[in-house]
Amino acid sequence: MELNIQDTFNQKLPADLRIDNSRRQVFDACFSFVKPRVPSKPQLIHFSKEMAEALGINEEEVKEKYFLDVFSGSKVMPETNPYAMCYGGHQFGHWAGQLGDGRAINLAEIVHHHKRWALQLKGAGETPFSRTADGLAVLRSSIREHLCSEAMHHLGVPTTRSLALCLTGDQVLRDVMYDGHPAYEKGAVVCRVSPSFIRFGNFEIFARRKDKENLRKLADYTIQYFYPTIKETSSKKYLLFFHEVLSNTLKMIVEWQRVGFVHGVMNTDNMSILGLTIDYGPYGWLEGYDKGWTPNTTDRQNKRYKYGNQPYVALWNLFQLANALFPLVEEAKPFEEALEKYKIDYANAELSMLLSKLGIRESKKEDLELVESMEKVLELCETDMTIFFRRLANLKKNDSDEDALQLLKPAFYNPEELVGDVQSAWQAFLKKYLNRLCVENHSDQERKITMNKVNPKYVLRNYMAQLAIDAADKGDYNLIDELHQVLKAPYDEQVDSEKWFAKRPEWARHKVGCSMLSCSS
Repeated sequence: MELNIQDTFNQKLPADLRIDNSRRQVFDACFSFVKPRVPSKPQLIHFSKEMAEALGINEEEVKEKYFLDVFSGSKVMPETNPYAMCYGGHQFGHWAGQLGDGRAINLAEIVHHHKRWALQLKGAGETPFSRTADGLAVLRSSIREHLCSEAMHHLGVPTTRSLALCLTGDQVLRDVMYDGHPAYEKGAVVCRVSPSFIRFGNFEIFARRKDKENLRKLADYTIQYFYPTIKETSSKKYLLFFHEVLSNTLKMIVEWQRVGFVHGVMNTDNMSILGLTIDYGPYGWLEGYDKGWTPNTTDRQNKRYKYGNQPYVALWNLFQLANALFPLVEEAKPFEEALEKYKIDYANAELSMLLSKLGIRESKKEDLELVESMEKVLELCETDMTIFFRRLANLKKNDSDEDALQLLKPAFYNPEELVGDVQSAWQAFLKKYLNRLCVENHSDQERKITMNKVNPKYVLRNYMAQLAIDAADKGDYNLIDELHQVLKAPYDEQVDSEKWFAKRPEWARHKVGCSMLSCSS
């Protein structure tokens, strides 16, 4: 296995002068050199063929021991210098100080077919940023990250990727629900892949420490390698950079909302500077459509990171990034104008996205009212978001509202609730929707095709991931691969996979791992 290694981050940016791997505050540096922990009995249990090919690795090379050695942390590739990044962040709205890669170790940067990829092991041991943690990861959370990273990519959502999932052969102690009942679980390592793992928090830490010199170095590096279309040489380039990050972040959030994805922990240290979904912890997918739902147990009371709040939290996080970049510009108004524009741009992008889910091509004045009425009826009774939109594509312009409601019944968790005012509200919406479709000039079949391109049939529901986890705990990894294959074609019918196009089973409603999850998940 010969990879085209072209490291930049750990060569162009300042390193921590200390080389001991002790927990500490790291100053005047973007990273600390650190080697992965050698696992006791590593085993490759799954890999992404697509991601391997993107790196220039073929299937035969994946089978070699060297692949396992490198991507389990057993060996360091020649002429590479692994490292952990230093960053800070706002957690649940409060400045948390230095955070950093507490259980992530960057191996190297690979360039293949003119694309740059950073390879990072998650769960590969302690770093100077581990604080009181062990730097390890368990199989449970690693399966969730590995499957969801690739599922999101195939959904068309901007995301980091996953190359490989390995068992370490070690046992890791975890308190799953933070309730004082820790237990040992199988240890694992995921090899995450992204053009870069730089976060908002990488900039925040330097701004907070008033380290303008390193703040500028990091910004210049990021622009050079990841926003190369910015050619401006004055301080205006940092404003252009902010505009690009804002735009990419907005696009990512719109895609989250489109597919019903809830990140669960949108702290600024979990926000990619490239507008990619990063850090798959206590994420979840909307089962019943509920703007107030969050999968994170830590967020259960305040629901800061609930589904309906994600666009606004992204704006809040962008405000923190603006504050971090301000010392390089020293002018507040351009940042303020950009953040105000985000509100308008997001509202327009969201409406356009929702209309595309409804199969409406050209927006009209009354469409906002239609969308608002749809969102209201979706929350009148528990309605499966994925099934609702997928079945909605089967409606025909000449259907009655009664026929339409009957067609949508499989999306309702409790169809018996469709009586009285609830039924009347649904029929009123459907009548309005059907009338609106009659104004469209494309056929029912054309509309169905376009709707099925934006409304996935298969998403990684939490209960599906949990079934794969339960099987893997018993040494059966077939379900991991089955789900991986299904989720590579989320918009296709896949007749043989119809069992995954189903509402969450009742047994999963309150089961740990299927509804609420902790940050250790």
